Amino acid sequence: MSNDGCIIARSREAKKLGIKMGLPVFQVRDLLEQHQIVAFSSNYALYADMSQRVMSTLESLAPRVEVYSIDEAFLDLTGVSSNQSLTDFGLGIRRIVQKHIGITVCVGIAPTKTLAKLANHAAKTAGVVDLTSNERQRKLLSLLPVAEVWGIGGKLTKRLQQLNIHTALQLADSDPKFIRQHFSVVDERTVRELNGESCIGLEDITPTKKQIISSRAFGERITDKQQMREAISEYVSRACRKLRDEQQEAKYLSVFLRTSPFSDKDAPYNASKGIELDNPSSDTRIFMAKAMQLLDGLWANGYRYAKAGVMLADFYDPGVHQPGLFDEPTAERQADQKLMQLMDNLNAKHGKTLWFASQGTKQEWGMKRELLSPAYTTNWQQLPVVR
Repeated sequence: MSNDGCIIARSREAKKLGIKMGLPVFQVRDLLEQHQIVAFSSNYALYADMSQRVMSTLESLAPRVEVYSIDEAFLDLTGVSSNQSLTDFGLGIRRIVQKHIGITVCVGIAPTKTLAKLANHAAKTAGVVDLTSNERQRKLLSLLPVAEVWGIGGKLTKRLQQLNIHTALQLADSDPKFIRQHFSVVDERTVRELNGESCIGLEDITPTKKQIISSRAFGERITDKQQMREAISEYVSRACRKLRDEQQEAKYLSVFLRTSPFSDKDAPYNASKGIELDNPSSDTRIFMAKAMQLLDGLWANGYRYAKAGVMLADFYDPGVHQPGLFDEPTAERQADQKLMQLMDNLNAKHGKTLWFASQGTKQEWGMKRELLSPAYTTNWQQLPVVR
């Protein structure tokens, strides 16, 4: 659950009971109690650690791996079929990941990324689905609505349905030139991918992010400006740490505040402001100072704020931007970078050891996580004890 109030993930059993994604917990409280469903707070540290373990295992099993998201990866299986069947290879992946990490994975195998995504969708019930056969491809495509195709969003689905394209197979049988003319070159690639023509290659190097957003819904509504200062400072600190992890510098910062759009008790308020730095930076102190200036212009008394956040954008590689004549000397900038790196290293080794006073200590506005599962894999103190 996100903020102990919204459902963001469900087991297969919960889905069968009709519990939908994004529902407020209070709406299904009786159902949870009736079926003795156990709910947990979102545990991002645990998810990231388990994801890293799964990805490391996959990288040991395939020559090339693209980590697509926290729970999904593309593997290059070139040459695998000469030694064993692809289905057996997929079953082997499931066994090894289950044995090493204790997580069950689904494996979809196909000649293109788009088909592999659909094969993985089918593998949620079958475990492993091999779509290298054209006959099996067309059979699965005929069973899936066009909305299930990777990259086909809600608006595009409606437009395709107006052209009597309702299934993935009907999209695959469309003329690629017609799709490009009436939609886009990206959608043309999708049609070609559905027909087994690989148009989207594997990315060995994760592309640099175009923006970094740090935001959370508050555990309690914020009405005090000092608490909002703490929250914004915390979000800036997280965003800048991610920026340094990406080995990038940013030149643009924006801050936003809003009340809950779902509450009848709260007056609506949604505002944001941005600022451009003279020079790109990854120094948390610089962005915190700018964020406080933006917050002064955004803050309005009398509102119960439900969420806030910051965004960094306009990225540069370190040392690429041409400094101005009167900018601070290079030696001072290098000293600032070393200070930020020292903080990152200490916090990475020992948890949140160093932070800025403006981030606060109690952070009573923080996300609710009273049902948090133990951090078995990242905290020695929370290891299960066998007596």
